[in-house]
Amino acid sequence: FLILFILPRNLVANNFVDNELNNSILPSMQYLNCLQRSTPCFLGSPKTASFAVNCGGPLTSGSDNLRYQSDEVNLGDASYYITGEPTWGVSTVGRFMDASNGGYTIRSSRQFQNTLDSEMFQNTRTSASSLRYYGIGLENGNYTVTLQFAEFGFEDTQSWKSLGRRVFDIYLQGERKEQNFDIRKAAGDKSYTVVKRSYKVPVTKNFVEIHLFWAGKGTCCIPTQDNYGPSISALSLIPADFTPTVSTSISPEGNNNTSKAGVSTSKAGVIVGVVVGVTILGLIALAAILIWRQNRRKRKLSLEQQELYSIVGRPNVISYGELRSATENFSSSNLLGEGGYGAVYKGKLTDGRVVAVKQLSQTSHQGKVQFAAEIQTISRVQHRNLVKLYGCCLESNNPLLVYEYMDNGSLDKALFGTGKLNIDWPARFGICLGIARGLAYLHEESSIRVVHRDIKASNVLLDAYLNPKISDFGLAKLYDDKKTHVSTKVAGTFGYLAPEYAMRGRLTEKVDVFAFGVVLLETLAGRPNYDDALEEDKIYIFEWAWELYENNYPLGVVDPRLTEYDGEEALRAIRVALLCTQGSPHQRPSMSRVVTMLAGDVEVPEVVTKPSYITEWQIKGGNTSFMGSDVSWRSSSAPREIISPQDSSPFLSSVE
Repeated sequence: FLILFILPRNLVANNFVDNELNNSILPSMQYLNCLQRSTPCFLGSPKTASFAVNCGGPLTSGSDNLRYQSDEVNLGDASYYITGEPTWGVSTVGRFMDASNGGYTIRSSRQFQNTLDSEMFQNTRTSASSLRYYGIGLENGNYTVTLQFAEFGFEDTQSWKSLGRRVFDIYLQGERKEQNFDIRKAAGDKSYTVVKRSYKVPVTKNFVEIHLFWAGKGTCCIPTQDNYGPSISALSLIPADFTPTVSTSISPEGNNNTSKAGVSTSKAGVIVGVVVGVTILGLIALAAILIWRQNRRKRKLSLEQQELYSIVGRPNVISYGELRSATENFSSSNLLGEGGYGAVYKGKLTDGRVVAVKQLSQTSHQGKVQFAAEIQTISRVQHRNLVKLYGCCLESNNPLLVYEYMDNGSLDKALFGTGKLNIDWPARFGICLGIARGLAYLHEESSIRVVHRDIKASNVLLDAYLNPKISDFGLAKLYDDKKTHVSTKVAGTFGYLAPEYAMRGRLTEKVDVFAFGVVLLETLAGRPNYDDALEEDKIYIFEWAWELYENNYPLGVVDPRLTEYDGEEALRAIRVALLCTQGSPHQRPSMSRVVTMLAGDVEVPEVVTKPSYITEWQIKGGNTSFMGSDVSWRSSSAPREIISPQDSSPFLSSVE
């Protein structure tokens, strides 16, 4: 049987308390403490050594010979239940706003790939914030915890319904095992495909906690309001490296496997002899296989390196040993961040240069040939407002790129991150102008035309003097001068995607122009393009900026932390940003035109047309999928006349 209660609760930690209830009325409330890590049940007197759960679904037997127990109880916004033994329990916290899924389980009748147990994945349990499963009364020892997922909230179609992202973190025993885990991404950008994760977890106090936590990342409302938060289809826990002395009850027939004392000495000797003999033979065979595979891998790597060197050339190749030493063996203390292709570490080369080392992830979709092509591309594209590539390493299974190190990090962190900088108006305007010059070079001045595709505040880095440099060419695509590119796979960040690219995959330089307009507004306002902590009319920066512009108060968008700024430059920049974010790509200026308008060399046209996508958002109540944020740097520019915002009038006449 199952015990279900809804109690006064701590919504942050899933700590449930019952001090307001009379335990004489609910005697089974004794099991409530079983969910507290500090006071686990059966401490020192274990009852079981395994369990498996069909999360959100009925009792079933898996192809792995485990019996997955039923988990079909409808949980509320913040509630829990525990099995009657008790051997396991579950709790959830969080509420989906305007969602039809009241029980926090989802069902699909589709067939699932990458599994022999398709029916088991037709149900999944979800939560709007925090979802925890507990193992209770377990024998102490090391366990293998297996978590199984399948995404079916987003369809595999060429439409906006496929653009959603469910992102959450995975904790075991309070230790984070996966950050920003995306089921669909882990399945190769496919829905209805099973993903399995296994971890070795120590149990020391007869208790285990599996915690899936939504940290506010990914999307929230694509295609419906309740498509976000953690989701899991099945889980199991079995001993990893010890023989249990208590019963287990997860075989399909439900038989208990209890260790029995009194096995005869002769029988044990025979078993030990057979096991030792088989083990020795197995080790010899394994050693032979490993030697053969290692030699084969070396030959393959040598051929791959020759191919890559033929693409890249041998200059500026840095050894893996030097980079490992420079980053202190890729220490977590030197980790600068993680991008779409892997982690980035700070290091110091033997010649004294401080560098940023980008380590290509093994799970990245970018292969070594594409990696080599990226090196060649970056080496041919050089500009003062682009991050400089020092060299590369092709020795390891994880190729490495070595970039110049940017002292002040990314623009988004500098403007609205936790370690925000105090950037004055000349520096901000210089940053905007520098980004524009870098993009103009990529689009029109470089020997090869490059569309970045992921311009955002986090992909602009700042050096020690706040000079801006555009980073991350991993998503850039090259195309011939006479060719319009239609991408079958949209790459980029919500909030910076141009409408024609997000909806139809149409890729031209005007996609970067749109994203630059967003970054320009964010830099002027000192805030991200989407911030639901603000008042309702300020949540979306586009709607807010257009409302101020139409009410003849465009300078109201300027960051209030700027006590002084050049009103003429600010108004010019606002107009340029509104031009760059027009709905039609034909109405947006080229980046070279943007540079001349920002510099004041040509007049900025009056912006009279509000983009249709903003009008549609407002009609639909403000729901939109164009959200995001990120990085930057700066170049100097002398202001004309420095004025205080309180001394300026709201519209153009105030700065004539």
